[in-house]
Amino acid sequence: MAGRPGYLTLPIFSVLAAIGYVYYTAVFLAVPRWLGLSTAAGVANAVAFTALAAACLATYAVAVRRDPGRVPPGYAPDVEDAESTVHEIKRKSGDLRYCQKCCHYKPPRAHHCRFCKRCVLKMDHHCIWINNCVGHENYKIFLVFVLYAVVASFYAMILIIGSVMHSVPKDEQSGSDSSRTSIIICGVILSPLALALAVLLGWHIYFILQNKTTVEYHEGVRAMWLAEKGGDLYHHPYDLGVYDNLISVLGPNIFCWLCPVSNTVGNGLRYRTSYDIPISTPPM
Repeated sequence: MAGRPGYLTLPIFSVLAAIGYVYYTAVFLAVPRWLGLSTAAGVANAVAFTALAAACLATYAVAVRRDPGRVPPGYAPDVEDAESTVHEIKRKSGDLRYCQKCCHYKPPRAHHCRFCKRCVLKMDHHCIWINNCVGHENYKIFLVFVLYAVVASFYAMILIIGSVMHSVPKDEQSGSDSSRTSIIICGVILSPLALALAVLLGWHIYFILQNKTTVEYHEGVRAMWLAEKGGDLYHHPYDLGVYDNLISVLGPNIFCWLCPVSNTVGNGLRYRTSYDIPISTPPM
């Protein structure tokens, strides 16, 4: 059962333990066995993997602690605002979306999380591994953490495979058997984990390129089916094109896209849509 957002839970301790175990195995077992910590190659790989592990821990801590984005008290959509061309409504009644539990209107792309017990701006999903929602304010941090975790996992796999295949001199074999067993166990555990993280990263890259959240993807499947049933074509209203979609999630500075900082665009209450007139387009 998930605890309150930001609190340490068993899944969080599990992630921290996994990071520590993989780091110890890679740096203190695999690298010495394969390259040796007294060589330039060994030191370089140990330092590089340490930096990568530190980046994983830093981004993970921010993803756990950062608020994903709250709906301001007293928020109400301005239906007469000419600049806002899309107002999300309820499927059945056609009324503006209103959260009965939080007692306020929902901005576009906001959803109520039953675990956090609040409405989250641009909610993607609730992640038990960070005991927090992934939303407008921490989505990029979450994505960068997954990216670093994937790179670190495959880097560790290379070190593990290299150390297992490396032939140890006979006079050192007696002391290396236990380390070899530990390395193999880590590799067996790490293989499915690295694959799962790679799939998760690819899944979210696909979402970013279409400017969708996980919630919107599942809603879009139904909307697409209903549109095709009625002979229409469904178009995701927040799909602005690949480059603009990347900017809306990763920020306007391309050199900071992979940095572990959050530079979200906008306040999470209004989003550009494909129906908006670009500012650069002159009036007819």
